Amino acid sequence: MNTRNLVTVLSIMILVGTEVLGVALSGGWAIAGLFELGDIVGYILMGLFSLLGLYALSVLWRRCTTVEPIVENA
Repeated sequence: MNTRNLVTVLSIMILVGTEVLGVALSGGWAIAGLFELGDIVGYILMGLFSLLGLYALSVLWRRCTTVEPIVENA
């Protein structure tokens, strides 16, 4: 296991993940507030945007591990 690459990938995922999920939650809250959609619709939008953000993070994880391989090929 290549620990240097693991630390690099985990650091990227923490940094980008915090930003993506923060934008997803605040975006859902802002859209619901802007159009006065109510709390329930706001929570639904936050959940949908968070799922989209988690999908983007999974794509980022796959791309990062292809560039910085964590497991060395034997």
